[in-house]
Amino acid sequence: MKNLVGMSEEFSKVRDCLLDLGYDISHEDVDSGTMVVNDVSSGLNNLVLGVADPLLIFEQFIFECQVDSVEILQSLLKKNRDIIHGAFVLDETGRRVIFRDTLQLHNLGKNEIEGTINSLGLLLSEYSDDLIKFSHLH
Repeated sequence: MKNLVGMSEEFSKVRDCLLDLGYDISHEDVDSGTMVVNDVSSGLNNLVLGVADPLLIFEQFIFECQVDSVEILQSLLKKNRDIIHGAFVLDETGRRVIFRDTLQLHNLGKNEIEGTINSLGLLLSEYSDDLIKFSHLH
């Protein structure tokens, strides 16, 4: 794979790992260091990766909380304990639930990227009924 002109070494490394793993990069912006990955088979829908030296940040929007619910937040925090890589977080509004993981770019390997993506896919498959229920509470 040849590097795009102006592409940072870190961005190129992450991009190449994603392509080697067979993921489709639906959007990439070298200037902002972001790319978007979709993979229907593993439940990825607009998984955003940000290359921000020294970190690689993964974020995927999961759902928006329509109500303030201690039950939802407790359930998400309890589930965080089971997640292998990454965690549920809230955005600055406190309404949008996002899956987020951060990895160090230094010595980053394909297996670490794959581990985060697999963790998200497993989380979505195992916890989907609850996530759907939470997203429909008004």
